[in-house]
Amino acid sequence: MPPEIRPVPQATWQPLTDEGCANVECVVLMGEPLVIALLKFDPHGTIHEHSAPYDIDVICMEGSGMTSVDGEESPIKAGETVRWPANAMHRLWTEDGPMVTLMAEHYGSAPE
Repeated sequence: MPPEIRPVPQATWQPLTDEGCANVECVVLMGEPLVIALLKFDPHGTIHEHSAPYDIDVICMEGSGMTSVDGEESPIKAGETVRWPANAMHRLWTEDGPMVTLMAEHYGSAPE
C-alpha cells in the first residue's frame, strides 16, 4: 500500500490578521486534530492575549521573545518550550529581535 500523501493546509507564509496581532506571519503545516504551525515574529511582533479550549505547546526554534500564561510573563529563547494549558490566558511576543516558533495545538485535549 503506498503512503498517503496529503497537501499542507497553508503552504506559504501568511500574515496573522486577528485583531491584536501585529508583525507575525504563519504557515500551517498540519490540520486537526493536531494543528502544527510555524510562526515568524518580526521585532515588536505580538499575538494578543487570549485563551483556547485545548493545550498548546510552543517551541522556540530561533531567536527569543516573551510569553505569558495567566498573567505570568517569562522570556523564551531558541531551544526552549512552553505549554499553554487549556483555558489559560496566554500571549507570545517579541521585543527588539525576531523569533521563529513551532506551535502544536492539541485539539483532542479539549475538555468534554
